[in-house]
Amino acid sequence: MNSETKLRKAEIEDRDIIWGMIQQSIERRKQDGSTQWQNGYPNIGTVESDIAKGFGYVLTVDGEIAVYAALILNDEPAYSTIEGAWLSDGEFVVVHRVAVDGKFAGQGMVKKLFDHIEDFTRSQEIQSIKVDTNYDNIAMLKILESKGYSYCGEVLLAGGMRKAYEKIII
Repeated sequence: MNSETKLRKAEIEDRDIIWGMIQQSIERRKQDGSTQWQNGYPNIGTVESDIAKGFGYVLTVDGEIAVYAALILNDEPAYSTIEGAWLSDGEFVVVHRVAVDGKFAGQGMVKKLFDHIEDFTRSQEIQSIKVDTNYDNIAMLKILESKGYSYCGEVLLAGGMRKAYEKIII
């Protein structure tokens, strides 16, 4: 059976579902021994702000929300200072706060999310995608490597150093 996946902007009505997914992800990070997302961030206010600013996106599978991410255009102040070097200095999409519903965990949904983000980036004629993750978020590190993202160095974000990646799209 082929499921239909779609990327769409999150609506305020999606807030509680998204927050539930983030809470699951916080717990999974903790179970994995990761320090990422263990200090009260992100929180419900983060989700509300993402949606209000138009940054919140959901990947749906046959209409059901499976993955959440914040997609921010050209704006991540922490990325202006990198220990290393970005691949480009043109326009970019920043990917933050990726969370998967436990029901969809382990099904390659984040890879599908990144496929949709790449299509979105291409459609907006934006040069690249930039993303950072915790050094101990093994699942995300493997996904970024498998999707062809290049390690560019480290950025200081949310009180700690994060591994920074970029992929040139156009």
